[in-house]
Amino acid sequence: MKRLTDWLLPLLVFLAALGLWEVLVRVNEIPHYVLPAPSLVGRTLIEDWGILSTALWVTLTITFQALLAAVIGGVGLAILFSTSRVVERSFFPFAVILQVTPIVAIAPLLLVYLEPRQAVLICAFLVAFFPILSNMALGLASTDHHLIDLFQLYKASRWKQLILLRLPAALPYFLGGLRIAGGLALIGAIVAEIAAGSAGQGAGLAFRILEAGFRLNIPRMFAALVLISLAGILIYVLFTMLSWALLSRWHDSARERGL
Repeated sequence: MKRLTDWLLPLLVFLAALGLWEVLVRVNEIPHYVLPAPSLVGRTLIEDWGILSTALWVTLTITFQALLAAVIGGVGLAILFSTSRVVERSFFPFAVILQVTPIVAIAPLLLVYLEPRQAVLICAFLVAFFPILSNMALGLASTDHHLIDLFQLYKASRWKQLILLRLPAALPYFLGGLRIAGGLALIGAIVAEIAAGSAGQGAGLAFRILEAGFRLNIPRMFAALVLISLAGILIYVLFTMLSWALLSRWHDSARERGL
């Protein structure tokens, strides 16, 4: 019953906010090109679904491609860092520099040298890469030293320690980073698409938002924003469910929180 209330209360508050928005627009007779009512946004979403769904597919494809590349690169580099302090001290500062540099400043530069789709993909990858790397490196470094001593006592090789001990211990950290990186990959793709759209190129949701803005089609802008928000929520829910499926039987973080 408590879990049902936890889900029902935010839903009711959200519906009440939409209702208030609808009433304010209708009572004050606000033009649709200034602030469209939720009902008009919903109708636009249905009428323009052909255009918006294609743009959504482009954005999601780039997001998950970038996320996959970030997982492969981040996990691989974190494992390399855990095996060599020299490599970690040499290359980790470069990862930090890429993380703290605003992606909105990098995107126009990448568009000079690369095709728009490649530039958007790399921007999304750069944003998603660091959370995977940092969380995975932290997880590998946080392995119980008593268990490491036990493995060494039985003369387990470094690869056996990695596969049987360090990687399972780092899994909760990795999944936490994955939840963060999923949303950041979407944000990076959107920011890069805005830069590409400003240059007159693009096909994703951000490009459709810019296009609708130039045409003063504000309801379509809101409809595209709704799809971006829903995509971000679904990505977070997907990785939250993955975390629960992988951790609920043995790790306290999933059992205590009831993910």
